[in-house]
Amino acid sequence: MVAILQFPGTNCEKDMQYAYDTLGIESKIIWHKEEALPPSCALVIVPGGFSYGDYLRSGAIARFSPIMRAVSAFAKNGGFVLGICNGFQILCESGLLPGALKRNDNLHFISQNQALRVVNTNNAFLQDYTQGALISLPIAHADGSYFADETLLKELEQNEQILLRYVENPNGSISCIAGICNKEKNVFGLMPHPERAIESLLGGTDGAQMLTSIYEVAQKAGIKA
Repeated sequence: MVAILQFPGTNCEKDMQYAYDTLGIESKIIWHKEEALPPSCALVIVPGGFSYGDYLRSGAIARFSPIMRAVSAFAKNGGFVLGICNGFQILCESGLLPGALKRNDNLHFISQNQALRVVNTNNAFLQDYTQGALISLPIAHADGSYFADETLLKELEQNEQILLRYVENPNGSISCIAGICNKEKNVFGLMPHPERAIESLLGGTDGAQMLTSIYEVAQKAGIKA
């Protein structure tokens, strides 16, 4: 089962649930004040939106919600966690992923379909892809420019933690980074929205493959909350 978190101000939890319903995979929306994840949970998703109105910094307040203690414990036990857009920001603020997301270089909100390149497949999240493959997913963010200092950037490259890069950098992210994972490769954050690319009618199905693959890997791992 997939646990989809909900904070005040998030707006993609229903989209994510619809995506997994369409894919025939059970999911449940979990309110941020809950202190535990469902026992049958194999995958946690921190969805996009504007948790707490992006006050202070995007994700800076959501990291203190009670459910995030359970998510951190789940991740430290090897459980799989996926953060999308604001969810990526929350995972960085929580210390579950390195680096930070800052304002787009042009200081504008960007909403468009975005070409991406699969950088590394030596991980559970993208193991069904071919390294160098091109995919297309929508982006919609104002604070999506990923930042890491030179030391961290070198570590990310050496550890094969950079999973996705923008083909054309839309927001000023260092090294065109669109998605990364942690060293243990069980926590994945990306700015693009796979849940918005599951139907041909809406422009593409690259997101369906990603969400299905990630869930199947998490389920096979057998780590439950």
